[in-house]
Amino acid sequence: MRSATLTRNTAETKIEVSLNLDGSGVYDNQTGVGFFDHMLDQLSRHSLIDLTVRAEGDLHIDDHHTVEDVGIAIGQALIQALGDKRGIRRYGSFLLAMDDSLVRAALDLSARPFLVWNVDFPTQKIGTFDTELVREFFQALSTHGGITLHVDRLHGLNSHHIAEAAFKAVARALREAVEPDPRMAGLLPSTKGAL
Repeated sequence: MRSATLTRNTAETKIEVSLNLDGSGVYDNQTGVGFFDHMLDQLSRHSLIDLTVRAEGDLHIDDHHTVEDVGIAIGQALIQALGDKRGIRRYGSFLLAMDDSLVRAALDLSARPFLVWNVDFPTQKIGTFDTELVREFFQALSTHGGITLHVDRLHGLNSHHIAEAAFKAVARALREAVEPDPRMAGLLPSTKGAL
């Protein structure tokens, strides 16, 4: 089983993440931030990665630490679950349409974290959720998951649709990248001998 459970406790948040790369997209995410839970559900369902998140954060300040630290924890759990990365596809990309929004995501599970974020939102809030936190989540996920990640908004008018399209596009790209490649037969997808 390519799975991991990780606990991250700081003065600002207490987080537990469990994930299974070979799941079916079963999710149970409770962070105290409703819109963020909805996005994590999308990440799980469309990547087919089973994901359970429990987070208690300093929401009396704002949602920032909770969102960022969940990204950190999921990234670290992803690394644990992938192990030495033998036999995986490594790369993934997806172009996702959602109503008015069109978002492209491409990623490499390279152990060289880098985020290219070309996503603008027409509003600063989605309900009470700060739209800038979408980038913060993916920055944390990329950095702590060792992911080179590019996300581009090609079109979009509605902030909710743009954010959801971004999560779904990354999910589908991640699904492709973590899948076993039957042609690799357990080989490492790199000429360097390590990822």
